[in-house]
Amino acid sequence: MTAADIDGLENIQTDIVTLTRFILTEQGRYATQATGDFTLLLNSLQFAFKFIAHNIRRATLVNLIGLAGASNATGDDQKKLDVIGDEIFINAMKASGKVKVLVSEEQEEIIVFEGDGKYCVVCDPIDGSSNLDAGVSVGTIFGVYKLQPGSTGTVEDVLRPGKEMVAAGYTMYGASANLVLTTGNGVNGFTLDTALGEFILTHPNMKIPKSRSIYSVNEGNMCYWDAPTREYFESLKFPKEGGKPYSARYIGSMVADMHRTILYGGIFSYPADSKSKNGKLRLLYECFPMAMLIEQAGGLATTGTERILDMVPSKIHDRSGIFLGSELEVQKVLDIYKKHEGK
Repeated sequence: MTAADIDGLENIQTDIVTLTRFILTEQGRYATQATGDFTLLLNSLQFAFKFIAHNIRRATLVNLIGLAGASNATGDDQKKLDVIGDEIFINAMKASGKVKVLVSEEQEEIIVFEGDGKYCVVCDPIDGSSNLDAGVSVGTIFGVYKLQPGSTGTVEDVLRPGKEMVAAGYTMYGASANLVLTTGNGVNGFTLDTALGEFILTHPNMKIPKSRSIYSVNEGNMCYWDAPTREYFESLKFPKEGGKPYSARYIGSMVADMHRTILYGGIFSYPADSKSKNGKLRLLYECFPMAMLIEQAGGLATTGTERILDMVPSKIHDRSGIFLGSELEVQKVLDIYKKHEGK
């Protein structure tokens, strides 16, 4: 064996942390109260992510692109992969035996499973599916609540503040599948190794930079924004003398935009309509999970006047405006909204 061969062997990591190993290690930290149910649920979630990633990789080859010919519960046109992703998620959560209530963007009502599951899962199975045909990264967004004591599984188990979630995350499907997860103790990132069939810990203890001159927003909707929102974004594009304008980075897929924001810093926003006060993003299974991730990574998430995780949805498909990202960037939004109070 040559010296070059030995060097090559030294560069191969053999003590890797898989998602399963990570989950079991976390369970061991709480061994006195851990039942193993949450661990089994997370294993079922990762199976769903792997299955969806597999279908997305071969979507064009097996004619899974394009519309399915229907609309989902929130009025969006369904793609074929929306339907398949929803079925994958429903079957995986049912098979886990640990989920009692499931909320999906694709379903008009909650799904209540038989059995003694102790968890509620809320999800957008394939977020950003309108970009699928163009090869843009899409993803799955999810959040987890514990079933309320004594409940047999009702809508009230999920119509709760986001701060009561026990886990949240997303999986982004692109050149590789990237899972970003929090269980309330920081944020960790995993990358799917398709050869091993395992999510590998590649981004431990993720922290969003406190500040970064990047903004991500659909400026085509500017005519619908309220005065504080317009003032904020104009201040980024037209800074005071001597300042440099921010860079605009907008993909149009929430998972992809948020992944970049967590890694690089800055701010992501989908502001509410100034007249209806409604946003585009769903509070329960888009805003809440992303807000939990951002706060666990050291950032902030707000509507401009209210912390996202303090909000309480009245219906499972409620929408909200949102600003989230680096602490100092979001604080500028809060300062501007405070200045406009009473005007």
